[in-house]
Amino acid sequence: MPKKRKSRGRAKGSAGKKSIVQCSGCGKLVPRDKAKRVTKYKSLVDPMIGRELRQQGAYIPRTKETRLYCINCAVHRNVVRVRSKDDRKAS
Repeated sequence: MPKKRKSRGRAKGSAGKKSIVQCSGCGKLVPRDKAKRVTKYKSLVDPMIGRELRQQGAYIPRTKETRLYCINCAVHRNVVRVRSKDDRKAS
C-alpha cells in the first residue's frame, strides 16, 4: 500500500510510542505527536474596556489557552489545509 506522506502524518521519528491526548473538538484519542496544537491568548476583560484601561497605563493579564485537535477537527476548523500532491512534495 503506498503511503501518502513521508512521515505518515506524525512527528515522532524513531521515538517509539507517544502518549495519547484527547481532541478538544470531538474527544477522539490521538497520539500527541499527530495532534495539531493551537495556542491562543484570551483576555478576561472586554476589548473596548481593555483598550481604555491600556491607554491609562493599566496591566491587563491574559490567559494562555492550548487546544489539541485531531486531523479531522483541524481541517474542519481551518487549522490546517488540504494540500495537493505537488504542494506536499515541496515542503
